[in-house]
Amino acid sequence: MTVSYTLRVANARFGGFSALLFRWRGSIYKLLYKELLVFLGLYGILSLTYRNLLSPEQKRVYAQVARYCNRSADLIPMSFVLGFYVTQVVNRWWAQYRSIPLPDRLMCVVTATVHGDDERGRSLRRTLLRYANLSSVLVLRSVSTRVLRRFPTIDHVVEAGFMSQEEQQKFESLHSDFNKYWIPCVWFTNLAAQARREGRVRDDIALGLLLEELNQYRGKCSLLFHYDWISFPLVYTQVVTIAVYSFFAFCIIGRQFLEDPKPPLKGQEGPLGDLDLYVPLTTLLQFFFYAGWLKVAEQIINPFGEDDDDFETNQLIDRNLQVSLLSVDDMYGDLPPMGRDRYWGEAAVQPPYTVASAADSLRPSFMGSTFNLRLAEMEKEAGALSGSPSPAWARTPLLGRFLGASAPSPAISLRVPRTALMPSRLQTAQAATPVPGRTRLGRLLPAPAARIDEEAPETPSLDAGSQEEEEEKVAPSSEATPTL
Repeated sequence: MTVSYTLRVANARFGGFSALLFRWRGSIYKLLYKELLVFLGLYGILSLTYRNLLSPEQKRVYAQVARYCNRSADLIPMSFVLGFYVTQVVNRWWAQYRSIPLPDRLMCVVTATVHGDDERGRSLRRTLLRYANLSSVLVLRSVSTRVLRRFPTIDHVVEAGFMSQEEQQKFESLHSDFNKYWIPCVWFTNLAAQARREGRVRDDIALGLLLEELNQYRGKCSLLFHYDWISFPLVYTQVVTIAVYSFFAFCIIGRQFLEDPKPPLKGQEGPLGDLDLYVPLTTLLQFFFYAGWLKVAEQIINPFGEDDDDFETNQLIDRNLQVSLLSVDDMYGDLPPMGRDRYWGEAAVQPPYTVASAADSLRPSFMGSTFNLRLAEMEKEAGALSGSPSPAWARTPLLGRFLGASAPSPAISLRVPRTALMPSRLQTAQAATPVPGRTRLGRLLPAPAARIDEEAPETPSLDAGSQEEEEEKVAPSSEATPTL
């Protein structure tokens, strides 16, 4: 049975993952304790032999061998080899789960397209879904040891109600050298075509939709079968296994605690060496991590076995058959009474909250990360960073969005400013003749922005006296002609 601990890690809290370390079922301790005992036994035997049975000359030779093995163990790229391998195995494990055929989409299409309240219509819908479930049972029986233990022969499939006696005879009469899980899908298509001829399926569009969903369902059955057929490359599994085992074989020899070849004389203190421990703690941690990583890949490389974390294929079969028959039989045409909903006529619908979830209703809706950002604040920050007033193109909001508010575009900085052309007589006359109302309208409208390729002209500021003289000059003409 699959080990589920999702509720335990729903909220991050102190010691959240630490509480999972004391579980036995589905744990790394259950997978690894036998290999760990073998490693400790071999390490202990070699340690006792080195300490008690070897002569000083033999100990000196063994020390040289141990140093060589310790250096050689560090040359094996364990993290790279194991990391890549386990990543590919996990991706394959999840892809196999997604390839398990589920009849949920197909049963909805059958309910909507195959009509009839009589016994014939009911029999058509139930038989169509039974054929679909039979196909999944046959393919799961071919890839899962749990399902094969439940249905060891076709007779057990007939006894379970997935196949009738007549269907068994037709199934066994078709001789093929390959797996015949696809036969119920062909029966499905023939029965759907017969329902179309009888008018139970009302048009060809509905029939096409029904067959399209069946093809997707059959495609998952085929994909699941091919995942079982095409295994993960054996050579890579062998490489990883040899790398792990050879690494710890070197560790058994090279991680022994060696004696000092020149012990100090009596009454003298020798140099401080390595601490002599009978149990190599850091080596045990390495064994726990690397060998545990390999055991994880070994467990999930085929999730259709009988390990603690393998897929519950038998429960999936029971669930699929029950749900599909309920949807096309008991629920066909069964609708609750329709009426006005609770929020009829309300413009802003707001479902209620309980006391425990009332705090969620006080949070404002997310409108975007830049919703509360103001352009003036951006210009102010850009000016503070540059230490100089922003140029004219940065003060223009539309151009500032395209050109950026921090620095001008290289195309602007490299362009040579144009020379002012001589004004014509008509332009001079028009500039000298005041137009009634234009001065006042010009004061109300903002000044036009400078061209991108020109420097912004500096306009001299008028004092209070000059502004009053300008207003007196414009006043007579503005009284005679109405302003815009």
